[in-house]
Amino acid sequence: MNFPALSRRAILAASLGALARAVPLTDVHLGVSTDEIDEDPAVAGAFLERFHVRYAEVRNLWGKYNTDQPAAKIEEAKAAFAAHKVTVQVLDTAFFRKDIPADGAALDAEWTTLDSAMDRARIFGSRVLRIFAFLPKDRAAAGTPLPPRAVELLNEAAARASKRGFRLAVENLLGSYVQNGADAARMLKAVKSPDLGLTWDPNNAASSGEKSFPDGYRQLDPARIFNIHLRDYKSKPGGGVDWAAVGTGEFDNLGQIRALRRDGYKGPFTLETHWRHPNGKAYATEVSLTALLKVIENV
Repeated sequence: MNFPALSRRAILAASLGALARAVPLTDVHLGVSTDEIDEDPAVAGAFLERFHVRYAEVRNLWGKYNTDQPAAKIEEAKAAFAAHKVTVQVLDTAFFRKDIPADGAALDAEWTTLDSAMDRARIFGSRVLRIFAFLPKDRAAAGTPLPPRAVELLNEAAARASKRGFRLAVENLLGSYVQNGADAARMLKAVKSPDLGLTWDPNNAASSGEKSFPDGYRQLDPARIFNIHLRDYKSKPGGGVDWAAVGTGEFDNLGQIRALRRDGYKGPFTLETHWRHPNGKAYATEVSLTALLKVIENV
């Protein structure tokens, strides 16, 4: 069939536009929380290499939180990941994942956790540490404005991290003072250090009842987002959510990734599966990762 010249040009432009919109995996720094595959970094690394995923977020290794492992084990883990061409781009910590320290001993323990995390992140070559913004014992206080002492401690933590060349990424978490986008926006206005930002977890935000995308995300300064957690969820009739395999739930992963890229975000993305399957967590992660990679093909 013969098309008019203008129509041929239009068709060609549309085809080239579609190709231009296709985002290679190398342009999206996608990683996976490795203990959602296996706590053995050699096993997790082999899994990631099979999917051509080059990045990881590390929490537990060989049955312990990474900050509880000696430096020699971190070196071993780094070598195991490197053997599969995997780089650790975010190190998880449990820093400030409790109520605001009530005394000097409790606060010293938190600073020890932060120092330990920075030591291990240095070995891995990561500059981003996932932290939290306190979980009040009084659950009714969750999602309320950060108390002045919490703001003070977050600023001090950011200063300590900055001195050593690290950035702190507070994860929004149900039960924390920072549960969702609205809470995170309020925190970021109160804590102005450029070295303290956000691990934006829109699925966690949804668990608090927020329409996390686009509503919660719209309230955030993209320049203060240092890390992204991705997965999927289904709302429960009585409130709250159940985690789901990517693509089977309600969250708009495609829209969220597109919006982040439009807003200039170039940082890490991490699949944090959480959904479980009778065949095991590695199988669940494989299902969700396969679906997420298809999402990225359409970004």
